[in-house]
Amino acid sequence: MDLLRIEHTDFTLTVESTRFDAMWRKGVGNLGAEKLRSTYRWGDGVERVVLLNENGEVRELVPSIDTEPAIFFEQTDYSVWVDFKSDKVTEACFDSPRKDVNERFSWKKDKQLLAGFLNYGNEIGRADMPIVYTLDGVQKRFVFSYDVISAKLDYHNDWKIIVKDIEEEYRMLSLDYLRRTYHGIQEGAGETFDLIWWNIFHSLQEQFIKACHNIIDRPRHRLRSIEDYKRADQIRHFTPMLEQQIAEHRSEETRLYRVEEQQNTYNTPENRFLKHALGTIQKRYSSLADRILMQNKELAETERTRIGETAQQLTHLTRSPFFRTVGRYEGMKQESLVLQRDVNYSKIYRAFAILQKSFSLNDGLYRMETKDIATLYEIWCFIQVEKVVKELTHAEAEQDNRQELNGLFTYSLGKGEHSKIIFKKDDVTLAELIYNPRHSDRDDVKGIGNLESRTVPQKPDIVLQLTKDDLQEGMKLTYLFDAKYRMEKDGANDVPPDDAINQMHRYRDAIYFNAKHDNEQLKKEVIGGYILFPGKMDEASRFRHSIDEVNIGAFPMRPDQKQHQLLTDFIADLLRKKAVEVVEQVIPQKGTTLAVKNRVLVGVVKPDNPQYANFFDGTATQYYSGDTFPTTIPLDGIDFFAPYIQGKGVRDLYEVMGIHTATKAKGAEDDKLRITFELKYARPLFDDYRIVPLPIVYTFNDTLLDHLLP
Repeated sequence: MDLLRIEHTDFTLTVESTRFDAMWRKGVGNLGAEKLRSTYRWGDGVERVVLLNENGEVRELVPSIDTEPAIFFEQTDYSVWVDFKSDKVTEACFDSPRKDVNERFSWKKDKQLLAGFLNYGNEIGRADMPIVYTLDGVQKRFVFSYDVISAKLDYHNDWKIIVKDIEEEYRMLSLDYLRRTYHGIQEGAGETFDLIWWNIFHSLQEQFIKACHNIIDRPRHRLRSIEDYKRADQIRHFTPMLEQQIAEHRSEETRLYRVEEQQNTYNTPENRFLKHALGTIQKRYSSLADRILMQNKELAETERTRIGETAQQLTHLTRSPFFRTVGRYEGMKQESLVLQRDVNYSKIYRAFAILQKSFSLNDGLYRMETKDIATLYEIWCFIQVEKVVKELTHAEAEQDNRQELNGLFTYSLGKGEHSKIIFKKDDVTLAELIYNPRHSDRDDVKGIGNLESRTVPQKPDIVLQLTKDDLQEGMKLTYLFDAKYRMEKDGANDVPPDDAINQMHRYRDAIYFNAKHDNEQLKKEVIGGYILFPGKMDEASRFRHSIDEVNIGAFPMRPDQKQHQLLTDFIADLLRKKAVEVVEQVIPQKGTTLAVKNRVLVGVVKPDNPQYANFFDGTATQYYSGDTFPTTIPLDGIDFFAPYIQGKGVRDLYEVMGIHTATKAKGAEDDKLRITFELKYARPLFDDYRIVPLPIVYTFNDTLLDHLLP
């Protein structure tokens, strides 16, 4: 269906889309029609702009600050037709800096038609439709601009919150280069990064170069006094004192007289500033231009030409003979009215001052491109999980510099161990949060410690590891979160896509723990996996219930803080639970019995035990029962042994590695067979020995780990 028609003096531009109705209905269902608004702008020569709204009604637009119903959405195909009214148009093209965008348009001279299609993917923001054509030998350029909005999030509010949260945590991480949409920025605090500098100068370069040309062609100068010695016949202007000297020495024809003459000079403070500003900008522009032209294959040929021509113009200006008599700039001793009021000098001064400042991503005059919304959403979700864990644990977050230079001069968040945040309280690690690790059995990938995948690499977005000490000292329970900037409808409810949920099942099945020592077998690692998506959900959702049932599900994550509560409550419950409770709730494999490692045998250790002394320093490797062992205690399934020292109590916990019968020691007088427990030190249960309230009647007591802990 036709969505937009622009009647220009030279052409008629039409925008069509077959999926617009579906996207509009989706946006209205998620956000409401009042949030689906756009501001439209266009260049000269336009006679009429007609917008067809969702009901097929015709609406004529005027270029103003008022918003109108949006027609450009993310992930939507649009056909663009430019029918020229004259047969004297020799060529026409879509003039984007990106090569792949321009290649989607074709010029048909025999039909005087430029046609192509646009799809902005996940890039939302302000966009231009630049049409360049040659009519009667004169090249013309027309630009139509509009907002590309989201059908899932409120572009006018939610996007700003997401970017603000990211920039507060990671300066410059939101910015990118060669995107199809852009956003307004204004002056802020901080460093002037290369990417900011490049984008700002792009909007200033035409007037900056023109002002430089104007000054060099008609530079300002000033008079200065120059001392010289001349013969009387060479002097043009005579002072009374000079006339008297000539009269006194009239007979000396070769005598030289001291004179002062006024000469014009271009070595003024303003021209010295111009030389400094032009030289500084030329060096930085040339350096960045070389990097862009060499490293960026996506750059359109027209953009390459523009960049090269600008670099040449700046270089040519710096080599002008005008600067030969201009000295070095050493600052301004006082304010210069010339720099403030002169038309051309003030433009140079203003441009240079702007380039020395930093900028923030708020609505402003200058353009800046950002990462696509899907990437921003993923980073934002990571930051939100970090904030939730920090708030719930009241812990200090330890982290290194987690940003990495990506490509030309943009940044990405470090992956795997490079992004790790450790939450500590009183020097005790409570949790670890990691972004985008890649699990594989290869050693050169950015993963996590001993976690790996034996088949294909797995790459979850967010990994949360909680440290629990009740079952084993330093035991880590792993939970995965995947941020998906996608959602579907299940009746009136928002739900994550099926393939996203299936991915969480795959992660849990594919990521294993490999201790890489003692010939231990691979062990299952991931407890649960959860999708974070930009929908709305409540406790009644089936994907919230599925978390309690199978530990796979989803949570809504939107800038609306009310939607964070489900995730906050869930993570709070994870922090509260002991490892024993978590392991007990893991669903066992069919046909097997799940043996939860929480059964403890408490046994009295007497001084006549061969390893009595070793139990004090944690080096004991065996425990021998007496010559009798109670038949009421089943040996099968004993996981831990807690030595009870007579007169002191219990302090340490050992893992039972094996049980068999043996004598106390070879060659000992007492050669009776006893129950022998092979031990491995696990961790201390208490800081010091403690008398536990257990009835040690028959030297042994069979209990659970939970009963020993306070």
